Amino acid sequence: MRRIPMVLTVVVLMASGFAEIADAQTVSLLYAFGGIDGDPRGPSGPGAVAQGRDGNLYATSTTGVTASCGTVFKITPTGTLTVLYAFDTTHGCSAAGGLTLATDGDFYGATYAGGTYNQGTLFEITPSGVLSVLYNFAGANDGGDPNSPPIQGTDGNLYGTTYSGGTNGFGTVFQLTRSGKLNTLFSFDSSHGAYPTASLIQGTDGDFYGTTTQGGAHPEYGEVFKITTSGKLTVLHSFDSTEGANPEGPLVQGSDGKLYGTTFYGGSPYGGVAFTLSTNGHNFAVLHDFNPTDGIYQQAGLVQGTDGDFYGATPLAGQMNYGTLYRISPRGTFSLLYNFDGNIGPDADATLLQHTNGSFYSDTFQGGSFGWGTFYQLDVGLKPFAGLVSTSGKIGTAIGILGQGFKGTTRVSFNGKSAKFKVSSDTYLTAIVPKGATTGYVTVTTPSGNLKSNKKFRVL
Repeated sequence: MRRIPMVLTVVVLMASGFAEIADAQTVSLLYAFGGIDGDPRGPSGPGAVAQGRDGNLYATSTTGVTASCGTVFKITPTGTLTVLYAFDTTHGCSAAGGLTLATDGDFYGATYAGGTYNQGTLFEITPSGVLSVLYNFAGANDGGDPNSPPIQGTDGNLYGTTYSGGTNGFGTVFQLTRSGKLNTLFSFDSSHGAYPTASLIQGTDGDFYGTTTQGGAHPEYGEVFKITTSGKLTVLHSFDSTEGANPEGPLVQGSDGKLYGTTFYGGSPYGGVAFTLSTNGHNFAVLHDFNPTDGIYQQAGLVQGTDGDFYGATPLAGQMNYGTLYRISPRGTFSLLYNFDGNIGPDADATLLQHTNGSFYSDTFQGGSFGWGTFYQLDVGLKPFAGLVSTSGKIGTAIGILGQGFKGTTRVSFNGKSAKFKVSSDTYLTAIVPKGATTGYVTVTTPSGNLKSNKKFRVL
């Protein structure tokens, strides 16, 4: 859901001076959307970008040059783009959410409209572009208008939210089984939140965490919530405008176990905030109040890089009023990295993804040679790493690992314990969680050196 704030002109006029740009980063335009027949156009937030087993990046767009209902596309880390699927209303329309990579190697997503009842769909698509509709929302108790892709839980089921529908019309949290049965876990009722737009995350405790753009103790401003697999929902924090309002982006759980996120509005001077919150909801803190110099009105969430800092994007303001890229530490130290200039941006409202090559990637809704958005790379000099498709599992479970340079791998270890493994390609391998393994980092020993996972693997 795109929103242009009525107070934009007033807030931008408040800016005075420009922040110093941090050194040692490169932003590169990889692709300008809309230039040829069939091209994607206008990739919108939340627009999750996923890395596939082949090392390429996969995402969606809300529309296209010849596809009015949007597309699913693949793009290489160097910028070669392929459209995999063009939506046709029957299979969904307005694919704003982006994609999630599942353990089977396929991608899962949602469309905001279209389908049998024009209330949106949930779909599965293979890396080669074969799409299957898993569920057609009816807009009733099952919910409607999903705005973000579902995620795969540790139990193998898919979990997500809808923006509308449910018993009270304020949206839902759902579970979709692999057989296609949808279970509504919770219908929002304003006091417990309303109108969620972002994907859920599953915490290390097994519960799910998310945000709603409205509802809570202060109905206009939204909340952070926790929900169990059985549907018990707990409001962790209700925003009150002074400490942020209307969170639209997904949360991320930091390596310290805390939740981190952003808000679209609120704070001082109302340009949104970056915040942190404990998983029990007791400790909330504003890390940074965004102003026109920093960038304002974030629809994107944060991603934690392998250096421990968080990276984000704003869609507006900054030096050119086209938005910014920034870095913020877990303690709130803020660095402005880049001012979008029209060649790349504006409207960077999709959360960044850190590829296993170390760089960050995402797209913008507007800008570029044709005005229909761009796909870009942010390189801050971080080293390659191993990416875990699953971050937890039992002894004997096969775990997928993403990366590069895997051919010739000689060892995979779980917190130092050697594991049996199979290299499927230079960018993907599987490893069996070994007997005696304990929770810790996974290391892949390749001919070029060791690749350490960016997250700890939890042995269940």
